[in-house]
This record gives sequence, C-alpha cells and structure tokens, in this order.
Amino acid sequence: MNFTPEANNLTEAVNHLDTLITAVGRNVTVVVLGIAISYINATMVHTFNKHHIFRVNARYILFIHLVFNDMIQLTTSISLFIFTYAFHSIYVSVCILLVLPATLTTQNTPLNLAFMAAECYIAVCVPLRYNYICTVKRTYIVIGIIWAMSSLSVLPDVFILLATEPLEFLNSRVYCSRDTVFRSTYSLKKRDTSHILFLVVVWLTLFYTYFRILFVAKAANADAKKARNTILLHGFQVLLCMMVYVRPMLLQLLIYLFPGGVRSIKFAIFTTIEILPRFVSPIVYGLRDRTFRKYFKRYLLCTVTINIHRKTTLNVPS
Repeated sequence: MNFTPEANNLTEAVNHLDTLITAVGRNVTVVVLGIAISYINATMVHTFNKHHIFRVNARYILFIHLVFNDMIQLTTSISLFIFTYAFHSIYVSVCILLVLPATLTTQNTPLNLAFMAAECYIAVCVPLRYNYICTVKRTYIVIGIIWAMSSLSVLPDVFILLATEPLEFLNSRVYCSRDTVFRSTYSLKKRDTSHILFLVVVWLTLFYTYFRILFVAKAANADAKKARNTILLHGFQVLLCMMVYVRPMLLQLLIYLFPGGVRSIKFAIFTTIEILPRFVSPIVYGLRDRTFRKYFKRYLLCTVTINIHRKTTLNVPS
C-alpha cells in the first residue's frame, strides 16, 4: 500500500493533536488537583489562625506546619511539572530556585510525621507530663529542628555544585530535576545516605510509638485507639513519601517494561508521589479530629458569610 505525502502529513497532524490534547489534559488535571488541595489546606490554615484553641495546642501546631509545608511543596512541584512540559528544559539557576524548596519540603514531611507520632505517644502514654513536655515554645523549637535537619541534608548540594561545576553550567539549560542539577557523585551519595538515615529514624519512631500505644489501647482507652489509628495513617503517609526516594529506580523499571509510555509513566508517578500524599494530610486531622472539623467545615463551605448575610437581611426593617 502506498501513502501519499498528504496522507503522511495528515497522520502527523493527528498524532501531534493527540499529543497536544494529552499534554493539556495532564497539566489541567495536575493544576486542578493542586488548586483543590491547596484550597482545603489554605482553609485549614485560616481555621487555625482564627481560633486561639488551636494556636496553644502542640498537636495542631505540628499539623498546621505539615499543611503549610505541603502547600509549598505542591506549588513548587506543580510549577516544575508545568515548566518541564512547556519548555522541556530551563536554565540551571532557575531550576535550583524551584528544586531547593521542593526538596526541603519533601524532606520535612517524614520528619514532621515522626514528631507528630511522638506527640501522640506522649499524650496517651505519659499524659501527666504532656503539658510540661509539649509546650507551644518547644513545639516551635521542634519545627526549627525539622527545617535545620532538612537544610543540612539539602543545602550542601549547592556548595558541592559551585565547587565541582563550571560557571557556564549555571547558564546552561537542563531538564529540571534534582539529579540533573546536583549531578555530582558526592551529591548522589550524600542524598542516598541522608534518605536512608531519615527513613530509618522515622520508621523506628513510628514503630515504637505505635506498639507502645497499642498496649495502652488494649485497655479500651478510646483516645489510645484513635492515636493508634492516627499513627497508622502517618505510616501510610510516610510509605507514600518513601516512593520519592525510590523514584529513579521505579521510573527506570517501568520505562524498561513499557518503553512506549514514558510520558504516561512520568505523569502517573508524579501524581502518586507528589500529589496523593498531600491529599492524606487533610484527612488525618482536618476530617478525623472532631474539634477541628467543627470549625473547619464553617470556612470550607463559606457558611459563616452566608449566616452573617442572612442575619443582616432579617434585621433590615421592612
């Protein structure tokens, strides 16, 4: 069968249109998911700031820090996703400005979850010392420690880059990711070491707190059972976060198995690793915690504004 040039051009145009529609669809999906989750998270931050009862409780302070951290992580990750789709490559200097906050916030998440599990353990297993240990001041010190530990893991990559790469590299264009920017052997080895160290510490914390709370929960303590279920959710969330650390190997394996679906594989991995864990955070406290849920629903559904409007309307004389 012979094909005319017109037929070939038509086929190429159709394939290009399919590719364009797919790309737009994926970007719109990511942006819509990001906006939806960010709206929920922003409502939670607003709820936290509006009520003093949350600002003096270590549990809610750690939770809202996790939510705020997720908002930064979502914004930078989705920006990277869109840039790589739109431009494929960007300047290294611009890429660093996006990769650093994305990496820092990604590192923060498992550490934050570990401290939240520790807070649950203290509340259930040593309740008499809870108010002494989990003060507001110490909670903010813990948040500072989280950022310091993540910074010590990430910022050395910048100094290694400046020491090992020529200045021309900063003005070159690359496919933006952590491994393409911080590509030195030292950076890769340090990254793997820090990931292993962080995960071992986090998982040991989760296992220890879970089993200690499990023994207390056998006494039919409702708070202990709730704390046990919360730590299980933390474990699921950490499991999702762990996929960030095995992403390169997972990506290579899937591309080897399905060589024709590189774009689809990258989209699926990005959605699963970067977006899905951010969706779990609102469920843990925003929906499961009765006290927070009572205030949160008001702002999420905008019922406060509606009620005020109704009261104003009813008070207007006819």
